[in-house]
Amino acid sequence: MHIAQVAPLTEAIPPKLYGGTERVVSWLTEELIALGHEVTLYASGDSVTAARLDAVWPRALRLDGAVRDPNALHMLMLERVYRRAGDFDFLHFHLDYYPFSLFSRQSTPFVTTLHGRLDLPEHQPVFDAFCHVPVVSISNSQRRPLPQAHWVSTVHHGLPERLLTPRPVKPSYFAFLGRIAPEKGVDRAIRIAQHCGMPFKIAAKVDRVDREYFDEQIHPMIKETKAEYIGEISDKDKSEFLSGAVALLVPIDWPEPFGLVMIEAMACGAPVIAFNRGSVPEIVEDSVTGFVVEDVEGAIGAVDRLAQLSREKIRKEFEKRFTARRMAQNYLAIYRSLAERIAPPLRLVADDAPAL
Repeated sequence: MHIAQVAPLTEAIPPKLYGGTERVVSWLTEELIALGHEVTLYASGDSVTAARLDAVWPRALRLDGAVRDPNALHMLMLERVYRRAGDFDFLHFHLDYYPFSLFSRQSTPFVTTLHGRLDLPEHQPVFDAFCHVPVVSISNSQRRPLPQAHWVSTVHHGLPERLLTPRPVKPSYFAFLGRIAPEKGVDRAIRIAQHCGMPFKIAAKVDRVDREYFDEQIHPMIKETKAEYIGEISDKDKSEFLSGAVALLVPIDWPEPFGLVMIEAMACGAPVIAFNRGSVPEIVEDSVTGFVVEDVEGAIGAVDRLAQLSREKIRKEFEKRFTARRMAQNYLAIYRSLAERIAPPLRLVADDAPAL
């Protein structure tokens, strides 16, 4: 198949540091190519891929301070895809609802993976209007606010099997990985570690919008408890960081659509202690790959049970459920199903052909 992958321009593919959606698009693109398919990737010009790169803008928008209206560039990219749509067997978008209107008016089969939260009131009229557009969820829990959407499948994210691996280090601290924001619960993670008397390491980015929250609330807690703030780390540092963790703490307070950090920890054999919100009970198998808890007290109680878990088994569960190869195969099944569904029926004789 010749497949178009259409990514956000916010980050490069793959992103230099943080960037969940863009990392998933990269892994999916490379796996599709490894499986023998032709892929054109629509993304920023600083992306690195084995696919044919169609660059709408030379640099990731996060790194380009001159761009003040990212919507304009995304609209341009959609138009470029639309003009070439007939060259592809399938179009796969990662741009939320932006493609819905334009691509409903053309014949090439397409699907959109929805990567973000869907529980905002303004989503309701959009999905009422476009209830026929095929969409993929990244967890079953993500679907709940929008039962009217045309869900064709749930595809859990997957990592390249050897991207992160267990390292021979002695686990000695609790870890927090990802992004510091109120809904991510790093303040609760600090309290859990403090109560358990466990060293705590935080490897996370701070977005501009969350800088005040970090400066006023989180940084004083870090100083008070002597937690170690490492900052944002890349994939090359994660195996060592997560292998050294007694557990990854994920005390979220929002409907997390997926949560890549949880499967990153599993890839390294590290257990996950996570709050029962959003996708967590779909990703973490309780008492196998970690513990699903309701609150801080439940997390503290789960710490005593960590010794019951096998880090080798956690890694095997990752290999069974959360590899990029499995993700790509699931998406290929969707592509084929949707392409067959809209293909015109085969006619041996044209309707207006003269009878023989």
